[in-house]
Amino acid sequence: MCGIVGYVGGQSALGVVLEGLRRLEYRGYDSAGVAVLASSRLLLAKKAGKLSNLEKLLAEASEAELRTGTTGIGHTRWATHGGPTDRNAHPHLSADGRIAVIHNGIIENFAKLRAELQASGVEFASDTDTECVAHLLAAELAGVAGSPQALADAMRRVCNRLEGAFTLLAVDAQAPGAVVGARRNSPLVVGRGNGENFLASDVSAFIEHTREAVELGQDQIVLITAEAIEITDFAGNPAQGRDYHVDWDARAAEKDGHAWFMLKEIAEQPQAVADTLRGRIGEHGEIMLDEVRLTDQDLRDVDKVFIVSCGTSYHAGLVAKYAIEHWTRIPCEVELASEFRYRDPVLDRSTLVVVISQSGETMDTLMALRHAKEQKARVLAICNTNGSTIPRESDAVLYTHGGPEIAVASTKAFLTQLAACFLVGLHLAQVRGVKYADEVGAVLAQLQEMPAKIEKVLAAMDPVRELGRQLAETNASTVLFIGRHVGYPVALEGALKLKELAYLHAEGFAAGELKHGPIALIAGPAGDGRAFDRGTPVVCIVPSPAGRGVLHDKIVSNIQEVRARGAHTIVIAEEGDDAVVPYADMLVRVPRTPTLLAPFVTTVPLQVLAAAIADASGHDVDQPRNLAKSVTVE
Repeated sequence: MCGIVGYVGGQSALGVVLEGLRRLEYRGYDSAGVAVLASSRLLLAKKAGKLSNLEKLLAEASEAELRTGTTGIGHTRWATHGGPTDRNAHPHLSADGRIAVIHNGIIENFAKLRAELQASGVEFASDTDTECVAHLLAAELAGVAGSPQALADAMRRVCNRLEGAFTLLAVDAQAPGAVVGARRNSPLVVGRGNGENFLASDVSAFIEHTREAVELGQDQIVLITAEAIEITDFAGNPAQGRDYHVDWDARAAEKDGHAWFMLKEIAEQPQAVADTLRGRIGEHGEIMLDEVRLTDQDLRDVDKVFIVSCGTSYHAGLVAKYAIEHWTRIPCEVELASEFRYRDPVLDRSTLVVVISQSGETMDTLMALRHAKEQKARVLAICNTNGSTIPRESDAVLYTHGGPEIAVASTKAFLTQLAACFLVGLHLAQVRGVKYADEVGAVLAQLQEMPAKIEKVLAAMDPVRELGRQLAETNASTVLFIGRHVGYPVALEGALKLKELAYLHAEGFAAGELKHGPIALIAGPAGDGRAFDRGTPVVCIVPSPAGRGVLHDKIVSNIQEVRARGAHTIVIAEEGDDAVVPYADMLVRVPRTPTLLAPFVTTVPLQVLAAAIADASGHDVDQPRNLAKSVTVE
């Protein structure tokens, strides 16, 4: 989950690396550090806390060479081994000060390696697993004249001793003008420049300098100098990365006038959904995926679908289940990736596993994918990051084309994943002959109306923002969310956003389950000035009365039940639904939308509400505590 940057070229390495770290701070903000190679010595600076703490430290530093060196590495950390302290911040040095290392991931056999190194007399300066690598590299290079190739060879030998998931970057004080990287189960991409080259965990780190990238494959070593990029595998054989052009620019990763990246990304959702849907219809009306290594017959043979994902992506999968089963009549299960392989699911060649990951590097999802492949299941990936591990290892891919998402709490990822899931469901139905072309076309036409409807919702969010400020000011201690059918996953997603951003107790429930326990949480106004003085806030996602009238009537009854017990009801209902008006303390209108597609419009007010509460409470909306954007460890 950590952010890593490496640079070799003609510019100030410190400036380039710090700029990259600013763009990657969403990946971890427990501490940050840099190492710059100048005049055959390593200059190090690192500090616990956010990147601003490191920048303050650097502003007070006196070494001029720190600013003029042209080779450097930098790191922003999300702590795994060892607390977020100065001593545990990266980079880590070898005992002789020759080697500096940064690391993303977890080295699972570090305890054995650490004990071995300590037995040989090495004294550790941190509690991290990463420091082992610095000492192991130093041992490999002891007595060896420094050179870029020697550092690459040493990295190769060390990596063959490591277990777990890792991306490593290293510099050697005796090998100026070179950075070596290594990748196993964790992201690493090369930026190809003119007289300069870059390494990073995400292309956003170097997008200001180049849009030409090389995605490294599994178990590969890369050596960059100002003029060359050399890739080998862990056995030392020449290897190839995958070249690609980044189709968004640096401005897409800036706030563009918004106070927070999350607010910008909420506002970008109409365009992001439109981009996900764009170019998906072939000349004969067939739905087009991005990369398909499955035949139509493979898809016709599918007799069961699993959707496997984590967090917000899991909630998108829960919505997709309703659509896929409705359109294809194939049984569909939705699984948390972290649980999937441990319960020994029944998979075979007739099983389609749909894995969803914004980054394409989510470790739990990647491990679930590999388990599915071992069981001979077919795997289709939905992902936003071109060239990442999960799409590469899948049999088919649908990219969401949502552009960069910087805020830790996903917003546009959720809506673009919904759109992608619906496209997969329609594609399956079409290939299997369950739906005719005109039926698929009718649903696609409805999908293509979603960007305009999301835009309409966004234009009417001022009352929701004001409610958020009130909830923050009046110290509500808990907020409940209820929904039915596709409204239930929306309730779960709304509660997750509030937990992530506002640190409030929030829970989502299937509305029909209220009487089976959760209704006990409802309380009326406390009257003591310490709680939300209008009773427990309950957000109610109401389905359309058209087509699903029985669901609508039942949730209206649920709203009456909680209101009778003192709840303050915040009702999200479509335009023209007058049945809810008597029971809504606050009514948020959304455009009329077919039931299965309703989450496109009902989710947006919940995103805005969570961000408003967090902002009014003084929290960091983009970087909530204890969380990082890409979960690249299990």
